[in-house]
Amino acid sequence: MAGRHQAVSLDAEISVTVGEFELHLDLDVADGEVVAVLGPNGSGKTTLLRTLAGLQPLSGGRITLDGQVLDDPAAKVLVPPESRRCGMLFQDYLLFPHLTAVANVAFGLRSRGASKSEANDRALEWLGRMEVVHLAQSKSRHLSGGEAQRVALARVLATDPKLLLLDEPMAALDVGTRGSVRHRLRCHLAEFTGACVLVTHDPLDAAAIADRLVIVEAGRIAQQGTLKEITTHPRTTYIAGLMGLNLLTVSANGTTLTLPNGATLQAASPASGEMLVVIAPQSISLHLERPEGSPRNMWPTRVSEIHLMGDRVRVLVGDPVPVAAEITAVSLAELGLTEGSPVWASVKATQIDTYPAHGG
Repeated sequence: MAGRHQAVSLDAEISVTVGEFELHLDLDVADGEVVAVLGPNGSGKTTLLRTLAGLQPLSGGRITLDGQVLDDPAAKVLVPPESRRCGMLFQDYLLFPHLTAVANVAFGLRSRGASKSEANDRALEWLGRMEVVHLAQSKSRHLSGGEAQRVALARVLATDPKLLLLDEPMAALDVGTRGSVRHRLRCHLAEFTGACVLVTHDPLDAAAIADRLVIVEAGRIAQQGTLKEITTHPRTTYIAGLMGLNLLTVSANGTTLTLPNGATLQAASPASGEMLVVIAPQSISLHLERPEGSPRNMWPTRVSEIHLMGDRVRVLVGDPVPVAAEITAVSLAELGLTEGSPVWASVKATQIDTYPAHGG
């Protein structure tokens, strides 16, 4: 999707204070680009969307969309939500249950000044683009989650927004339909020529839909980049956990990595100073007895938690190297592990990736 347009459509310098919470971040989104914003609860994701939509005024900074200043407290400029070329898709879609699908889409157009016949014609056109025109006369309360999402997206896109805001668009869907609906949404967004900001808790949604990821923690951008950039070098433990990785802070002296508790690991490549270490859970092996041979990294520990994930199992072990290992359900049964079980963990030096703790 990204790359079709180079011009920056959204240029936002956001400073917002809501009670004791402060949100401070800069966000640029190009035409044709989809940016996913992820972060823990309370990090500022919803406040960001509300600010871009005009539902929450800035305390400082400026928001410019396609060259038009939407919010600039210093210049006393604040364009109201209804006057912004901005469309927002809420996580529960907010369709009127007593209206048909075509009436729901036409409502958005009528609210923007279109005549009844024009609104109806354009609504049918957009339902066709979303491949749900056959549901035009169905009441929205009778639609499935995926159908409701497409009707709601048609209602937003029919108004020709320059900025599309998606607030957890997969949250209302069951697990069985999320994959196919996620794919359809990506296809529809591939044809959207404006800027798009997607807020989600799910890294799978972000990976499948977005061109770039922005991770927000405590009202600040903790890291941003492509999925590959973030998964290669996560900057915080939250980001590493979001991507399913182990992240440790160490002091490096050559190939010896020392954890804050004094435990050591051996890496394949030398380094010096404070470093971050990322280890994929699949790279960590678990054993009931001390491993034979001479693996460079092995240590006795205990199982602290066990999480089932379909046919895979994530096993968290405690000190001296607190990490998560990912094994098969069959391996878990064969090892007979339960929480509190003693176990040996090992990882190859070549499976340990180190990079500077500061910068980048």
